[in-house]
Amino acid sequence: MSRQTKSFLISRFREMGIRPATRHGQNFLIDLNLHRLIVDTANLDERDVVLEVGTGTGAITQLIAERAGAVVTVEIDGHMFDLASEMLLDFDNVTMLHVDALRNKNNFNPAVSEAVGAQLAAAPNRRLKLVANLPYNIATPILSNLLSWEHSPHSMVATIQKELGERMAAQPWSKDYSALSVWFQCQADVEIVRVMPPSVFWPEPKVDSAIVKVVIDPARRAAVPDLGYFHQFTKAIFLHRRKFLRANVVAAMKGTLDKAQVDEVMAEMGFAEDARTEQLDVATLLKLTELFRRRAPDWTMS
Repeated sequence: MSRQTKSFLISRFREMGIRPATRHGQNFLIDLNLHRLIVDTANLDERDVVLEVGTGTGAITQLIAERAGAVVTVEIDGHMFDLASEMLLDFDNVTMLHVDALRNKNNFNPAVSEAVGAQLAAAPNRRLKLVANLPYNIATPILSNLLSWEHSPHSMVATIQKELGERMAAQPWSKDYSALSVWFQCQADVEIVRVMPPSVFWPEPKVDSAIVKVVIDPARRAAVPDLGYFHQFTKAIFLHRRKFLRANVVAAMKGTLDKAQVDEVMAEMGFAEDARTEQLDVATLLKLTELFRRRAPDWTMS
């Protein structure tokens, strides 16, 4: 079993003649108790197919593989892939991919989709979970895209920037409330499990981190008539969240609905003239979106 301590990493990297790659957002978690906490929080069993993005040295991968039915772990860095390959030789339930997890900011690499799909189909009643120490530079697209992926996840447990975790869990009127908050909360429960100082990583990042747990609520998700439309609409009206709501909607619907048509919806919702986007909870945003979707079903964010 790999014990990913700072001294272990420094020694192994020196042997290999490499350094942590800043361009890949490599900050290795060196507190072994936190490794356990991440995996314990995921509550894994034989039904679970785990997607891990950022294999690193394979230390957390080993803990996952001991409990899950299958693991698909993705590593973009060739040196890390080689190092982890040695560490994971004894685990026949681990599929390693040496690719970029993302094809672009809105889509997963097809190789990742194919590998996860194959493992989900390999046995009955399997379910997908994300468990990962996510590189900061890809955390937002990885987590956001999972919510609209063809392989719907059961849950996600990840280490991310504390600021991102706060945005995901934020409530109306708070400084962190945004379209991202709405996107997660319209489908899932978001919990910040632990806040972590830079000292538990090597190299140390410049910001605090957090372990977040996201559990999908199928009933809540099913209550959104058109997830794609809702996602686009909320992003559009949160672009300038401190402006008045009417101005944001008029701007979003420009070229599709005129101001009078927008005002009809605003009146139907009973909004005051000074209503702001940042004060609307998920239920209110869902109702507002549906009123506009009925009037402009083909609208897309420009």
